[in-house]
Amino acid sequence: MEIKILNKSRFELPQYATIHSAGMDLRANITESIVIAPLRRILVPTGLHIELPDGYEAQIRPRSGLAIKHGIGLVNSPGTIDPDYRGEIKIILVNLSDCDFTLNPGERVAQMVVGKFERVDWKEVKELEESERGEGGFGSTGKK
Repeated sequence: MEIKILNKSRFELPQYATIHSAGMDLRANITESIVIAPLRRILVPTGLHIELPDGYEAQIRPRSGLAIKHGIGLVNSPGTIDPDYRGEIKIILVNLSDCDFTLNPGERVAQMVVGKFERVDWKEVKELEESERGEGGFGSTGKK
């Protein structure tokens, strides 16, 4: 599937790291390194604008390597880019570690996964059908 992209950054287009990768890496479109202090968050520009077809979204997800090695995550994970949004994709990074983290220009900061979504129409009812699970949640299925 082809998707229109406008690249206003000085870096390459998002790419899949391997042939079976679901997400494409997004890079920080910054000109100087930025230090993110512990428990602080910053808005990181990517310089990318996309035009998704109707019925598709792009989800922005954390990079597992940044998370485990440095405690860097996304505040709104996953972030959603709707098909009618044409603004710049920006990433809300948070430093959940107890150490400063230095973000460098062009560093891979997040992943973007494009997929289909469905819109629903609500059918309001007085009760729902019973199920085996019922109202069990938050650990109700136990350890297996």
